[in-house]
Parts: sequence; C-alpha cells; structure tokens
Amino acid sequence: MHSAIYLASNSPRRRELLRQIGVNFEVLLFRGGARADTDVDEAVQPGEDAETYVCRVAQAKAAGGIDRVLRRGLPHRPVLAADTTLAVDADIVGKPADAEDAARILRRLSDREHRVLTAVVVTDGERTEQALNISTVRFGPLTPDMIRRYVASGEPMDKAGAYGIQGRAGAFVQHIEGSYTGIMGLPLYETARVLECFGIVPR
Repeated sequence: MHSAIYLASNSPRRRELLRQIGVNFEVLLFRGGARADTDVDEAVQPGEDAETYVCRVAQAKAAGGIDRVLRRGLPHRPVLAADTTLAVDADIVGKPADAEDAARILRRLSDREHRVLTAVVVTDGERTEQALNISTVRFGPLTPDMIRRYVASGEPMDKAGAYGIQGRAGAFVQHIEGSYTGIMGLPLYETARVLECFGIVPR
C-alpha cells in the first residue's frame, strides 16, 4: 500500500505513533541522515514565546519537507511535520547541549510543573493546516542520584526538556494534564483532525 503522507521527522516516537493510528507514511530523511534539519532555524528569536516558537519551527520543517519533495521529484503527497518544546515559567527549554546541561534542566524540572507544547503541521505546498497541543506535567522531587543515573543512561540527550515520558523518566511524572501522546511528541487527536482536512482518515 502506498504512503498517504511524508513524515518530515526522524523521530522514532513519531513513527511509532503514526503507525498506532494506521497512517501509512514515508520518512523524508534529512541530508546525511542527521537528526536535525540544517534548513530550519531552531534558535529562539528575541521576544518569541513558546507557542509562537513551536509553531514557527513546525511550519519551517513542513515547508522544508515540501521543498525536498519537489527537488527530488517525489510523488506529490502531503507532508507532516511536528515540533515539541517545553516551557518553564516564561522560558523555552529545548534539547540539552550535553550531559551537564541535561542535569541542569532536570534539576529545574524537579518537584514542579512545566508545559509541553507540540505543534503539528500538514501541508501539500498549497494548503497548510496546523494544530497546537499544550499539556502540563508535574515532576516529583528528583534526587541528585536519580538525575545522575538518568543522564548516564543517555536517554535525555535528543529530547526536548531532557526527558522522554515514554522511557525511564516516566517514573518522575507525578501528574499530567493534557495529551500523553502530545508529551511524547505527536498528539494523536490533533494529528488525526489535521490529516482529515486532507482526506486522510486514520484507521
């Protein structure tokens, strides 16, 4: 069966979630198989709040995906892109730069709430639809040893906010309000609604 969409993401979590709702897709790989798209500026711009930031980056990823489809002469299908970020108070928290940064982020998340924002964008080059999911997560207290062991596992290094709720950090989560799959990186309710705008019905 041919793919219904292109996925402009190398995230294994997003692939897993799309398969969960029965969406056929083909991954648009980045140049050299990198985990980041060098065509997308993920630096936070002056005065940019978390909502504006995450939507801008997701839109840029989707536009970059359509550009790759056209340049490579691929069959024309919609492109789905997403971006996830965290917000603590008014601060945007992205992926950690290194192990020390991961530990610093986790210390900040300890015993308090933060927001997880995921924007989903689907475009066919002429029409673009998007949705934004915002969830609240509360961590219990994290001891220095808990943080040390988690950082040593390597799990935080490619994840916004230095953790993955579907992994070992699930044990840190005291409470969530919102979408579990949105916190993972692709809110399935919103994703399904956006895909339906293009006649793609998950099953």
